[in-house]
Amino acid sequence: MKVLAAMSGGVDSAVAAARAVDAGHDVVGVHLALSRMPGTLRTGSRGCCTIEDSMDAQRAANMIGIPYYVWDFSERFKLDVVDDFVAEYSAGRTPNPCMRCNERIKFAALLEKAMALGFDAVATGHYASIVTDADGNKELHRAAAWAKDQSYVLGVLTKEQIDHSMFPLGATPSKAEVRAEAAARGFTVAQKPDSHDICFIPDGDTRGWLAERVGAEPGEILDRAGAVVGSHEGAHAFTVGQRRGLSIGTPAADGKPRFVLEVRPKDNTVVVGPKEALDIAEIAGSVFSWAGLAPEDPTVEFACEVQIRAHADPVAARARVSVVGGRTELVITPETPLNGVAPGQTAVVYVGTRVLGQCTIDRTVSSVPVPAVPITAGAAVS
Repeated sequence: MKVLAAMSGGVDSAVAAARAVDAGHDVVGVHLALSRMPGTLRTGSRGCCTIEDSMDAQRAANMIGIPYYVWDFSERFKLDVVDDFVAEYSAGRTPNPCMRCNERIKFAALLEKAMALGFDAVATGHYASIVTDADGNKELHRAAAWAKDQSYVLGVLTKEQIDHSMFPLGATPSKAEVRAEAAARGFTVAQKPDSHDICFIPDGDTRGWLAERVGAEPGEILDRAGAVVGSHEGAHAFTVGQRRGLSIGTPAADGKPRFVLEVRPKDNTVVVGPKEALDIAEIAGSVFSWAGLAPEDPTVEFACEVQIRAHADPVAARARVSVVGGRTELVITPETPLNGVAPGQTAVVYVGTRVLGQCTIDRTVSSVPVPAVPITAGAAVS
């Protein structure tokens, strides 16, 4: 096949491109320039899309012996990933920019351009597998190495995208093996640190970065009954499950610490409560998709597992598509409560090792009911 290899400048994508060549494909390497103002050098494992990364990718492509290009996707990245990140936080949600990048850049914009240029598939260095079932349908599955598995961040892929995707590292048992192979091939990136955190916030200061773009306005911190228990300097700085950084002037009646349960940007308030209230009995999202063939009748509840973070353990659950309040939602009910789930996060649904689909969470139901009688701030509870 004619394959376009997305080369980030890291070790995984370099080895993936080399393996695609070894498999007999006609491979072209491409590096995506996602920043209009790329830094010259990386800061350890922080950041990506720097000039250094582009040069690392080119050196690897030269050693493999494949053509190499740099495509400017910076405007699309700003609109679809960075601006979306700001908008989601402004709306009180907790977005996952890596999911958006895979969905809208690497497997939408990139694949669209690749297909227009006559390529058959896009290859990346993600740790995931594509399996063909008995009827010839392609399915997205977990990688062989669960510790490195990246199928969660690929849960946004559609059937059409999976049909034109290639993950050469999917069957590799460990990252150490990939680094050893890179070293044997003479790649200078063999020991290059993995990128982590949010690539467009290389210093890791998400709160400060958001404050510059969203602005900080003082507001109130409320308990679940609506009583004012403290104040804050900007709701965007808080996420569900957070404990640190809360300026609560009124102690809890039971003396236990309180956690962020909800962020309400419309009235600039933050709701806090006991840790057990973070346990979620149901999640749902009206924006959902299927990674391959959908269930024959998704309105019939089916058994599955749900994963709500890239490195979280999957939890046994039941799922169904249902109309709630006039909206069609993917509703997921875990067998044991999920902890600290925030609207804006992505819930990926698995059946065995197969990625069945995903939804962006916009509704949660706590397993701990809100007190029926409001508790006055500072009042004693018998």
